[in-house]
Amino acid sequence: MEDVNQTTVTKFLLLGFQNQQMLNDLLFVIFLIVFILTLVGNLMIIMLVAKAQSLKCPMYFFLSHLSFSDILLSSTITPKMLHIIKSGGSFINTTDCIIQLFFYSGTTTAECLLLTVMSYDRYLAICKPLHYNSIMDIKLRLYLGVWPWVIGFMVALLLLVFVCNFKFCGPYIIDHYLCDLAPILELTCSDHSTLDIVDFMLTIPFIIFPFFFIAFTYISIFATILKISSTFGRQRTFSTCSSHLIVVSMYYGTLMNVYMIPSNLYSYNVNKIVSPLYTTGTPLLNPIIYSLRNQEIKVALCKYITTLITMAPFGHISSKLKPNCGLTLF
Repeated sequence: MEDVNQTTVTKFLLLGFQNQQMLNDLLFVIFLIVFILTLVGNLMIIMLVAKAQSLKCPMYFFLSHLSFSDILLSSTITPKMLHIIKSGGSFINTTDCIIQLFFYSGTTTAECLLLTVMSYDRYLAICKPLHYNSIMDIKLRLYLGVWPWVIGFMVALLLLVFVCNFKFCGPYIIDHYLCDLAPILELTCSDHSTLDIVDFMLTIPFIIFPFFFIAFTYISIFATILKISSTFGRQRTFSTCSSHLIVVSMYYGTLMNVYMIPSNLYSYNVNKIVSPLYTTGTPLLNPIIYSLRNQEIKVALCKYITTLITMAPFGHISSKLKPNCGLTLF
């Protein structure tokens, strides 16, 4: 006879990275530095896009949304992960775990759609330059900027409705550093077959379709670039989309490894190693890649720093120490 008096689990134990304390201390320092640099770098991008008149085009508008997504994703995951690493494991109550899953799922989905929108923007700018301004008007720009967030958190809300109705009766240990959907489903004693199907179906419009759409846009972009007669023209045109291509390759490469490989072929230990690449790695690398490979951002940043120097106390002295703005592309 089935035991109807099963103990209801009210908190989970996140194991994190089970390493020696010395290695955990090193990981703590590394991830703390990464977190701080992520916040500073992405806030810098948002601030520059808001203030610099030279960064008012749609490409930078979408980039500021991507930076905000990176801040939200990193802030959702990293603080708790740092506590887990420092403590060698940490308890989290089920409500907080589900809330983390909600923001993590919503932000990840929104970022997938934002990267798709950015590829479409580059496609129009390079393949349809004469019609770019008429197509990418303010109305479409706002529409493409807002809807990834709306859709992303609607998907997260759908998952939240399912998970909130589950019962957890043990075990209570999650061999991970975050509350992802798969390890949570391993702990529920409720039937989650419907959610398994829904979760698999959601990968089609939010991972597979965006990936192939981005691939199509870049095939068209490369075909257009190859038609440019001058080498300088090809290099200059490619430089406007190369940063986005690098970010897409990193983000989708790790995301598809985690969510598209069958669980029987992919252990949670491997998942824990790969997941930081897109939960902490890409949020850090996005502003670095875009700022180092984009002349307009570097010039805007240099002008902003120059303004701060001249407005600082003793500005008549510090103005003589203006930084050299003659930056070149890597």
